[in-house]
Amino acid sequence: MKFPEFNENGDLPVGIYKATLQEVLDHFGQGSLQRQVVAKRLTKIYDLADSTGKLSRFIIYGSFVTAKENPNDIDVFLVMTDDFSKNDYTGDVQRIFEHLQTENKMKASIFWMLEMSVAVNEKIFIEGWQNTRDNTKRGIVEVIDND
Repeated sequence: MKFPEFNENGDLPVGIYKATLQEVLDHFGQGSLQRQVVAKRLTKIYDLADSTGKLSRFIIYGSFVTAKENPNDIDVFLVMTDDFSKNDYTGDVQRIFEHLQTENKMKASIFWMLEMSVAVNEKIFIEGWQNTRDNTKRGIVEVIDND
């Protein structure tokens, strides 16, 4: 995956860019020490979510997928299969599905929903994560499997 150039605001152009985790790390996880630290957090979060066998979509938004030299945290939206229940897991796996715990312990903002919750119009729902706090839009990244 070759990501497009950042726009004048340092954001990806509007769109959902699909890439493997390694491609994301190669592109966004390099540079400052802070970027490398956040990239390690991202890897851990992805591995934990994927270990459930119930991960349907893994969307990254926020400062990590921008040109910002030192992103503070990682922002992720997960879509889990309908048979997922966070109560089936313990430890770090369960913790990533508890928003306040991940903010405090992992410096990550993780939101998640079941597929049935976004099924009515999944495309519009996912595209909504492109909206920024100042009511503009920027590109986001969806992690896909290597196959």
